[in-house]
Amino acid sequence: MFNELIDFYTKSHPVTLGVLALLAVYFIVLNWVFFYRYFSINSWIDIESRSLESLLMGAQTVNPQSFLNNFLKASSNITKEVLDLGMLAATKEATKGLSILSIFASTTPFIGLFGTVVSILDTFTHIGQSSGGMSVIASGVSDALVATAAGIFVAIFAYTYHQILKRKSFELVSFMQMQSDAILARKA
Repeated sequence: MFNELIDFYTKSHPVTLGVLALLAVYFIVLNWVFFYRYFSINSWIDIESRSLESLLMGAQTVNPQSFLNNFLKASSNITKEVLDLGMLAATKEATKGLSILSIFASTTPFIGLFGTVVSILDTFTHIGQSSGGMSVIASGVSDALVATAAGIFVAIFAYTYHQILKRKSFELVSFMQMQSDAILARKA
């Protein structure tokens, strides 16, 4: 296995190796973004869920840890506009990180494809310089397709993570909207 990796490294075009290194960095970044945001949104959802429960059980205001509490404290008069402003700020905060995951999901297959094209061009150059025939083509193309596979691999995780965080953000905003509606219903 180790000898095969060394053989791949020595035969691959530098651009392909650069593409694979870039995709590895992308994969590390997207995992960091996902897990950081996932755990922070989950703890935020717990806070907002408890705040909604207390409102539904008869509490007069939201939990002091609730995101909406900052907006309610800042205003002397509770209005729909103040609560809407809190909702917009919460939505902005909850969806942080989704852009980078979306960009990674859409660009990594093309980055991998770029590495593949460069490797295939390199393979055809070697075919013209040697008389290896089909074995040279097969070996070169199989090595070249590693970059495409790596790009698709990273894209699958980026897209999946994006969808999971998007759903969690929706869930969080829904809890906050329910709190906002409960506050306005009490006021009326």
